[in-house]
Amino acid sequence: MLRINVVSIFPQFFEGPLSLSIPARAEAAGAVQYHLVDLRDFTHDKHRSVDDTPYGGGPGMVMKPQPFFEAVEALGPGAAAGPIILLSPRGKPFGHADAVRLSGLEEFTLLCGHYKDVDQRVADYLATEELSLGDFVMSGGEPAALAIIDATVRLLPGAMSDVESARTDSFYDRGLSAPSYTRPPEYRGYGVPDVLLSGNHAEIDRWREAEGRRLTRVRESGTED
Repeated sequence: MLRINVVSIFPQFFEGPLSLSIPARAEAAGAVQYHLVDLRDFTHDKHRSVDDTPYGGGPGMVMKPQPFFEAVEALGPGAAAGPIILLSPRGKPFGHADAVRLSGLEEFTLLCGHYKDVDQRVADYLATEELSLGDFVMSGGEPAALAIIDATVRLLPGAMSDVESARTDSFYDRGLSAPSYTRPPEYRGYGVPDVLLSGNHAEIDRWREAEGRRLTRVRESGTED
């Protein structure tokens, strides 16, 4: 069983999404266990403060290192043995290969920042890696953590009723998947490619492979093929 620890000042952010759809199915199948940690439980002042003003001045608040270190230490040796991932705009962009890697582990921990930044000592001396969803900034690491959880647990045994569906997803083999269509065959004058209605599965497979390659080229080049 994979254990996913999430350290956040908003653990309730995860309760709804993790109780629905594939994340919930994976947990019910015994493939994953979610452990949500409230960072404020590791503060030592009456206000339960997790942030302070930045050294050197400047706008915004910086999250203090002490609550993060103590929260991870309280998770036990299993957390220390697995990846400790800080969600950060400075991190490496998360991709399907990361989801595959994380899905094969016994345990990993996600650290969610908030406010202006997280004290750099968390990245340097606690986290083992930093991951990002891309070149944009969100209000906190929680949405990124949820995206990583979802992308990871859907690869676990028992998470999806149709395993073949995951194998035909975009990025499963490093490229995009072909477009998908369903009923009706024509809607408001917009039709479905004839090959998909032909019943010729060899031709359909070739079309899907060619379309996947074409869309991957377009995405990588930034121009229409």
